[in-house]
Order: sequence, then C-alpha cells, then structure tokens
Amino acid sequence: MSSATDTKKDRINLRLKHSAKKVLERAASFEGKTVSNFILSSALARAEKTIHEHEVMRLNAQDSDAFFKALTKPARINKKLAAALAEHDRRATSK
Repeated sequence: MSSATDTKKDRINLRLKHSAKKVLERAASFEGKTVSNFILSSALARAEKTIHEHEVMRLNAQDSDAFFKALTKPARINKKLAAALAEHDRRATSK
C-alpha cells in the first residue's frame, strides 16, 4: 500500500513548553514541512537509529573470527557444563 493511500489512524499527543513549540515550528519551516510531519520524520529517524544500535552487532576481525569458530564447533559437554545446564533447568521458569 502506498503512503498516499495509507490511512493514518493512530495519534500521539504531547504537551510541551511554548518555547519548544516555537523551535519545532521554526525547524519545520526551514525544511518546508508541517510541524507534525517534521516531528514524525525526526522521531522515526531517531527510532530507526536506536533500533539499529540495539539489534546490530559489529565485531572486529579477531572477534568475528572467534565468533564464527565458536558457531562451527559445538561445545563439548563436560561435567561442569552438564551441572550448570541442569541447575539452569531447575531454576529457570518459562514465560
């Protein structure tokens, strides 16, 4: 569905100081946008950046190599690991 035909249904209301509103109006006018459009586009850009920062992992070459080696070599289960897994199963609760 294109954005031109996509119906806007949800609302977000906020209260702000008069001085903050004036700053937003001024910034929006510089970009030729409405205040609502300016706030929405700014907030969405920041939201995407925040999501990216929390969902993307960057590794240097050495750490990347160690990570992929760990993925390709399954862990050998020794007595300590087996005990730790059993303890986890005993303590953990499912949501």
